[in-house]
Parts: sequence; structure tokens; C-alpha cells
Amino acid sequence: MPVEIRPDTFAMVFFDAAEIRAIVEKLVQEIGLPGDANVTIEVDETTPLGRAVVVSTEPIVISAESGALEDAKSVRQLDPAGTADVLGKLLLSVKDRLDPAFGEPPVDDDLTLQQSAAWETYCVGRLGRLGYTVQRQRRLYQFRNRHGFTDASDAAFDRLWSADGLSWADISAISDEALAALPA
Repeated sequence: MPVEIRPDTFAMVFFDAAEIRAIVEKLVQEIGLPGDANVTIEVDETTPLGRAVVVSTEPIVISAESGALEDAKSVRQLDPAGTADVLGKLLLSVKDRLDPAFGEPPVDDDLTLQQSAAWETYCVGRLGRLGYTVQRQRRLYQFRNRHGFTDASDAAFDRLWSADGLSWADISAISDEALAALPA
């Protein structure tokens, strides 16, 4: 499983490409991506913003602004736990997309905010069960913002958070159920 970090030497942030590579290699193995998967992480160190997206699934290419991997308490320093959270969530979504049993979700740009929040909940819940540090309350708040602050929304969140083996149709249906419970 070749993992490439771009750039391989950082000039504007104090990141170590070898440390990021080790985090990604561990994630790829624990998530269960194919052993021959090529993974490239492109870090834009020219911006402190925090966007991270999957650019391609075959080969796997993730683009991340350096702020997505940065320690919030130490400017320009890598946050290993945060890096695992951000990249792990994206790698799990790649695993889903590569699994024919998962189905065919829309491309990321075509996902609704609700669908995106539901899928992220499903991915981060699985990441937490792999032993990674995740922020359940942050994800619950994000989910509630997209699906309403209702008992049905909380129940939908719990189903997604604790699930394994869901398909895109399952995730979409759980999201739709939470939305249907919103008062008119």
C-alpha cells in the first residue's frame, strides 16, 4: 500500500510527512482498504483553513488545507489525533464508495447537507469504534443542525453512530426519517 504525502517537506507549517504517512498507513490497514490501494494526501500549506476533500477514489487522492491537520492550540503544528479524525472519516467514505454492496451515493458536491451529515456520522462512529479519538457531541450537534433538535433526530443519530454494514440507501433512509419527524 503506497502512501504518498505531498509535499514531502513542509516549509510553512511544522508538519512531518513521515508522521502523516504513518497515520495514513495505520488508518488504511485498520479501515480495511485494499492492500494495493495507492493513497496520496495533498496538503496545501499556504492556507490555515480547514477544508479536506476526497479528490479521487481510484487512485485515492485526498486534498487537505493545512488547517484541517493543525493543532488548534499550537499554531502550525500537526495534531496527530485530529489528522486521524479528518483523514479517517474521508478514508472510510472512500471505502464505502469502493464497496459495491454500499450502493452508489451521489458525488460529494451533489450531497445535501443532511445526507453529508448523516454519512459523516456513520463514518466517524466507525472510526471511534476502531479506537480513534472522535468528538461525539460535536457530531451530534452538527447532525441536529441539519436534521432538527428532535427525539427522532437523536434516535437517527444513534442508529448511524453505532451501525456497521449500512448501505447508502440505509443512510439516506435514516436521514429522511429524521427529517420527516420535523414539525410542519
